[in-house]
Amino acid sequence: MPGVRAVGTLTLNWAVGGMNALAVEIAAREGAKIVWMPTVDSPAETAGRTEPKPGDKVPQWAALQHELRGMGLSIEPVHVTDERGVLLPETRDVLRAIARHDLILATGHLARDDTYAVVDGAFAEGVEHVVVTHPEFPAQNFSLAEQAELAARGCLIERCLTTPQSGKTTWEHVFDGVRAVGIERTIFSSDCGNPEYPAVEDGLALWADRLLGADFAVDEVREMIVVHSRRLAGDE
Repeated sequence: MPGVRAVGTLTLNWAVGGMNALAVEIAAREGAKIVWMPTVDSPAETAGRTEPKPGDKVPQWAALQHELRGMGLSIEPVHVTDERGVLLPETRDVLRAIARHDLILATGHLARDDTYAVVDGAFAEGVEHVVVTHPEFPAQNFSLAEQAELAARGCLIERCLTTPQSGKTTWEHVFDGVRAVGIERTIFSSDCGNPEYPAVEDGLALWADRLLGADFAVDEVREMIVVHSRRLAGDE
């Protein structure tokens, strides 16, 4: 598509070896820009590791994990800390690789305590760009005060359209979070791509409509949806 630049990424789920610094190193050398901590294989996400009860709505990714296990493939939770909550050596290696290549670190679906441990460890290792992924998501569910605290530490707070769109939180709670954190520390994304959600190309436009309807100014909406994303990607 003319005028569109794709940004390479890596998500540290079991399929790429979990906390695999070598995968980060190679991805960086091939031009990747963003590294996500575990998402579907985060210990905080259990739907793919527990047998669903009759009537349960199984997420698409969890259904895939059950299918893969039925094929005899191993899918294990990817831990970033030990039983004391201390970062694992392999997590430190990943963070050093991210810092070495000036990549963007996103926290994925880590639970609250793991997120704090990774954020603190990332800044200690010299990572400059840390994005806290959908703090309203059930696996995280950060309070407004906690969101503001993470922003004060230097994180960008990412709001994903699909979190309120799918009923995991309310639109009003997201907007309250924006006001608590501030425009300068808030970034919006769609998180679309799942066939149950709106088309990818419609996601950010739907966000813009919702934000304008909540009385955010046009320049504020543009900063949160466009400017911060371009700045992270190195385009501004």
